[in-house]
Amino acid sequence: MTSPRSERVGGSGTESPDAPVPAPAGPEPFWRGQGPVVAAVAAGGALGATARYAASLAWPASPDGFPWTVLGVNVLGCALMGVLMVAVTEIRTVHPLVRPFLGTGVLGGFTTFSTYAVDVQRLVEAGRPGTGLAYLAATLVPALLAVWLATAATRRAGARTAAARGGGPR
Repeated sequence: MTSPRSERVGGSGTESPDAPVPAPAGPEPFWRGQGPVVAAVAAGGALGATARYAASLAWPASPDGFPWTVLGVNVLGCALMGVLMVAVTEIRTVHPLVRPFLGTGVLGGFTTFSTYAVDVQRLVEAGRPGTGLAYLAATLVPALLAVWLATAATRRAGARTAAARGGGPR
């Protein structure tokens, strides 16, 4: 027969009734856990969103016009994401916070697919469903193409650089 104390500990009943019960593990301190990642994403997001806002001020779209600035920002952001992902995963070893800072933070704050969705809805509600559908396709296709082309170009550039140095990537 086992004592209730040994069953609580998960033992076989052979433990001493005075054996200490392990304390539950507490949460990891913020700055050792996800804190640095959250801070990197937040700082990068502030920079990216500021850059997007600056672009919208530099090239404002009329309320009933085609949202060229948002299209350009999203396509550029996708191309930069392609470059970044190859650079930090295939070409160089970087600090673990570089990817969340630049990828999720800066480029996540810079690109704006939520505004893209609102712009499509605005165009449809303004009686311009054809323009809304054209904008829908004119963002998705170039954005995906931008990622693919930037990834391929960065891989080629990385291979050329590595060959010129006489070694492989990283």
